[in-house]
Amino acid sequence: MRPQRQRVAITGVGVITPIGIGLQAFWGAMMAGKSGAGPITQYDATQTETKFACEVKDFDPNTYIDRKAALRMDRYCQLGVSAAEMAIADAQLERLNIDRTRVGVIFGTGIGGMITYDQQFRTYMQSGADRISPFFIPMMIPDIAAGHISIKHKLHGPNYATVSACATSLNAIIDAYMMIQMGYADMMICGGSEAVITPLAVAGFNAARALSTRNDDPEHASRPYDKDRDGFVMGEGAAALVLETVESAERRGAHIYAELAGVGMSADAYHLTAPHPEGAGAMLSMQRAIDEAGISPKHIEYINAHGTSTPLGDIAEIVAIKKVFGEDVQGVSISSTKSMIGHLLGAAGAVESVACLLAIQHQCVPPTINIFNLDPAVDVDVTPNKPKPREINYVLNNGFGFGGHNCTLIFKKYTTK
Repeated sequence: MRPQRQRVAITGVGVITPIGIGLQAFWGAMMAGKSGAGPITQYDATQTETKFACEVKDFDPNTYIDRKAALRMDRYCQLGVSAAEMAIADAQLERLNIDRTRVGVIFGTGIGGMITYDQQFRTYMQSGADRISPFFIPMMIPDIAAGHISIKHKLHGPNYATVSACATSLNAIIDAYMMIQMGYADMMICGGSEAVITPLAVAGFNAARALSTRNDDPEHASRPYDKDRDGFVMGEGAAALVLETVESAERRGAHIYAELAGVGMSADAYHLTAPHPEGAGAMLSMQRAIDEAGISPKHIEYINAHGTSTPLGDIAEIVAIKKVFGEDVQGVSISSTKSMIGHLLGAAGAVESVACLLAIQHQCVPPTINIFNLDPAVDVDVTPNKPKPREINYVLNNGFGFGGHNCTLIFKKYTTK
């Protein structure tokens, strides 16, 4: 028998993306089908095969973080802490008389402070060991965003980072959900961030043959489900969610974006970088989340797919979705918001969770842009090029990572029942 679980609500959200900072800008850009891709400006890209990415524009960390503290953070950390500041303010946490030993932070990043690592390694090679910054290690390590968030707000609950490649921030949200279910915390701040648009990272993904090389047309390079897709477009950004029980959110009159109704995890146990061709691990993750939510596939109206725009990954996920949903797949809308924001690696799952929450709030499915020639193997509704208004009560969000990590979340429209 399914054990009795507490209803978990999302009561605070912060988001920083290549197409907009904040909920309103992010949603407006998605509805307009805006691409965040353009020539790389963060380094001289003449030496890397791919010369474009989805960079966050007009981001000033001092808008959210004390200037001195921001100088001691890698860009991934600045993005993550800033998104958390937005979410904490949105949830009005600072106004609450709460036990801060019962508030935790789980915040992930797939790679961590690679910009700092790259800069400090070049300093070491050019000037020697005595020129290395004393902040090198605390700026680089993947757990430090969670540390900064807890220090700023004096939060003494569970505190750590998750790392599972591009499933990282979904794992962070799942862990936060479990902390509340298990009674370790009353409230959790969770999510993820990534900022690795560096020569070394781009060259590494190029070497793995994972990135698009459509240098002559960056805005149309991320094209999930198009038969001419040639790899993903690297992005950067961050998102943070505040979780608490529905009971506590209702008691304090908080705005509830949605409930986190079910979570699923699995491993492909198949290959370092390729997905299982029959979608075996993805199926298991989705089915576990559906079971956890206590629903059947026919209840899901929208799937925010992992959909990276890689030739193998897109089809493997569609195969898995069709196997899980059966005949009900024709009633579900699917889209990949990576077509607009690129692939945010460890931050992808959290940012796409925000897209799911906004889809529920606005009762509208964001589009998959850049579909010019639909892959014949994709015989389902992938919401091509235009948003689709429809009733949305349940949304399923997939995130998968190198190493065969699979995570699925199910968000439910909040009702008082």
